[in-house]
Amino acid sequence: MEWFSGSLKKFTGLLILTLILGGCGGESKPVQLKGKALGTTYSIVIYDLPNNLSPETLNNGIEQVVGKVNSAMSLFKPESELSQFNDYKGSDWFPVSKELAEVVKTAKEINKMTDGAFDITIAPLVNLWGFGHDKQTDIVPNDAEIKEKLSNVGSTFVEVSTNPPELKKLKPTITIDLAAIAKGYCVDAVSNWLTSQKIKTFMVEIGGEIRTKGKKPNGEPWRIAVEKPVSIERAVQAVIAFTDKAMATSGDYRNYFEVDGKRYSHILDPTTGRPITHTLVSVSVMANTCARADALATGLTVLGPKRGIKLAKKNNLSAFFIVKTADGLVETATGNFPKHEKLN
Repeated sequence: MEWFSGSLKKFTGLLILTLILGGCGGESKPVQLKGKALGTTYSIVIYDLPNNLSPETLNNGIEQVVGKVNSAMSLFKPESELSQFNDYKGSDWFPVSKELAEVVKTAKEINKMTDGAFDITIAPLVNLWGFGHDKQTDIVPNDAEIKEKLSNVGSTFVEVSTNPPELKKLKPTITIDLAAIAKGYCVDAVSNWLTSQKIKTFMVEIGGEIRTKGKKPNGEPWRIAVEKPVSIERAVQAVIAFTDKAMATSGDYRNYFEVDGKRYSHILDPTTGRPITHTLVSVSVMANTCARADALATGLTVLGPKRGIKLAKKNNLSAFFIVKTADGLVETATGNFPKHEKLN
């Protein structure tokens, strides 16, 4: 399924969370489903599948859920709700699905919490820097170009109503890009559908964003590996054990370009219009919903090590920061982020 094809570069730049299935011992075998979704891949693991459900029924249900999100939030389908809203130049309320309204509402909440570090109206800057649906240019834009694009960035220019579900532009040229929250939302949508099917123990992962429910038959929680944030190898930094929560990770170490020896990250600061330049290389956030965790991980990454950790502590966010220093990688956990196994 094609979805957010231009934003796939961003997805591949995120840290990959790897499911660890080892140590199952004599417990019942899980049902494992894999496929493509939202321009990336999904992996679903289920224990104790109800007798009236087959893997085929599950696949069909999941495809329907993903297709619904796709129809609402794709930037690359002209007929999607989001594309139609972006093309709309009027100032009246624009009717949308409750799903799209809910995502925009959450995005605006995180925008406010992060002092603008997370912003769904950042598309003009993403395209300017060559990380959007257009081909990567590896050209650094000038100050005038950045200033011009920044004039069309700002979540305050979009209003949202959930009853009835509607969106409204306060500036006709504003456009929305949900690439940094829609994967998390889709994880939630699939998880909620599985719950509606009376499935009590599962793990849903889409492009590295994860939500778990229940404990495995042996009583153990799910164990998820966070990749070591270095571009020269694929290795595990830590293993996180949790259940009945969602976790999303953001990092800037794989998707970038270099000009004259200087590296330009795909993660952009909506307040400056430029790539981040600090030493925070990875942020994992745990929350009740994956949409919220997804957006917060991006926002905290943009804020950087000092402001990000300060904000996480102030709001009691469960977050796991990895900062690159001259002495190596330094970890900091905030809120109720669970203790983890360190493998390096």
